[in-house]
Amino acid sequence: MSEYHTPVMLNECIEGLNIKKDGTYVDVTFGGGGHSREILKHLGADGKLLAFDQDADAQQNLIDDERFVFIDQNFRYLKNFSRLHGAIPVDGILADLGVSSYQFDQADRGFSIRFDAELDMRMNQLGELTAKDVVNNYTAAELHRIFGIYGEIQNAKSLAETIVTARLNAPIVTIADLKNAIVNRIPRGKENKYLAQVFQALRIEVNQELEALKEFLAQSAEVLAVGGRLVVMSYHSLEDRLVKNFIAKGKFSGEVEKDLYGNDNKPFDAVSRGAITASEDEIKNNNRARSAKLRIAVKK
Repeated sequence: MSEYHTPVMLNECIEGLNIKKDGTYVDVTFGGGGHSREILKHLGADGKLLAFDQDADAQQNLIDDERFVFIDQNFRYLKNFSRLHGAIPVDGILADLGVSSYQFDQADRGFSIRFDAELDMRMNQLGELTAKDVVNNYTAAELHRIFGIYGEIQNAKSLAETIVTARLNAPIVTIADLKNAIVNRIPRGKENKYLAQVFQALRIEVNQELEALKEFLAQSAEVLAVGGRLVVMSYHSLEDRLVKNFIAKGKFSGEVEKDLYGNDNKPFDAVSRGAITASEDEIKNNNRARSAKLRIAVKK
């Protein structure tokens, strides 16, 4: 399990959940099971933990504990499967977003710029859409949109046009093919950062990550008990902005709505002022913690 993924800000996440011994909790990003194992340590005999993960590889880390229920699904189905298992309302929900260290280290999954492999990037290996499909079949306008919005790439339009031109000669099948196709668009001295942004954009599109996150956050408000905790850790600004806005306003854009009496009509109050970040010591030991932002909220 330790080789699969080292949990980021583990103590801060557990503190944020404010675990009750007989409570019901949900870890919607099971992965290597590090957070789930720690939650179980804080639960008594009557406690219960549900864990979601759509990646078949995560199932090698399943926990043999009668209080533990594994759900082989994307967290966008939080409400349906929590209801199916008789777990509503729950006392706390934990989400550790993004790609696990294990997924980045599996060359054939196509998540990392460090390896050459077929362009895949599916978190759910049964999903139909791959990064290869996106790169070879999307129009220049569609590619411009995902690179600009999801990758926050400044030359997104010329990058998209370069890919469309390159694939006329031969399909772009592998990571090396993609790098070779766009080499003239990569700013000198910023190669790794630029490619990481390109890969992030493709990964978000393939897995519909932002849509799934929005659905999950909206459902979390319906699934949590009053006083229950929502603990979400994100690794890039697009995710963090959605989490921040939802906690602050109960919606993803615009101003907070008021009820008939002028009270804020939002499901959560923030527990932490602003985002919590990892300590310097943790960042030294686990580089992935560098970009992590943790937000904690309580259901009103």
